[in-house]
Amino acid sequence: MNSITAMELRVSGAQIPITADIDANLSTIARALEFASSEGADVLLTPEGSLSGYTHQFDVDAAGKALEEVTALARECGVALALGTCFVEADDGKCYNQIRFYDGGGDYLGFHSKTLRCGTMTQPSKGEIDRYAGSPLRTFPVNGVTVGGLICNDLWANPACTPMSDSHLSQQLSAMGAQVIFHAVNGGRDGGEWSRGTVWEFHESNLRMRARAGRVWVVTVDNCQPTHIPCSAPSGVIDREGNWACRAEQQGEQFFAYTIDLAS
Repeated sequence: MNSITAMELRVSGAQIPITADIDANLSTIARALEFASSEGADVLLTPEGSLSGYTHQFDVDAAGKALEEVTALARECGVALALGTCFVEADDGKCYNQIRFYDGGGDYLGFHSKTLRCGTMTQPSKGEIDRYAGSPLRTFPVNGVTVGGLICNDLWANPACTPMSDSHLSQQLSAMGAQVIFHAVNGGRDGGEWSRGTVWEFHESNLRMRARAGRVWVVTVDNCQPTHIPCSAPSGVIDREGNWACRAEQQGEQFFAYTIDLAS
């Protein structure tokens, strides 16, 4: 356990390029783990789909083997994981878009599956809502701190692609006792004015307002692929007041580490 006390959690985030190449993704996450370890981080957050690629059509066996490798490396480093990946669960054979949580000793804690899965606004809706299964909202104990996970649209409920009602998942997690929410993002953008202005501002304002509304810390990271244009959303750490405590550059691969003082 790297935390000085249970009232602190040193978090690390990896704004990294996500591709369909699982081996390449594994190498990138390994580099992020090395950074997290060097910074004395308790836990590393990676973006949505960071291991498997952001797709339901991934190589299940390759993803399973890569997961074994990345969790073994995290165990070596003594770093807990909030790992974004798509994964087929053996017990039910269903595909989930997940954040998988592991403690610093490598023990598996469980997963959060994306709840507000994107889809068309038609009836019936088509899209992620057809491709991934859902599961109940829950919290996880990481280094003595109660945390929750949200994936991309779970937090901001984009009105253009959310066929179900906004259930204010961040506030639900707060009511369940979560002190920190780990938010894994893989947002679409094209580098145009709408992406750089409207979409980015919508994402950032939701991050800040929902952190403040729930009185929770939010750690968030986005996919930075393609690396020649800014991300769809900012990466970093937001405090309970909705202010940025730590913020990455908007473009390209970025790692950060920050110690959250839960007593403040």
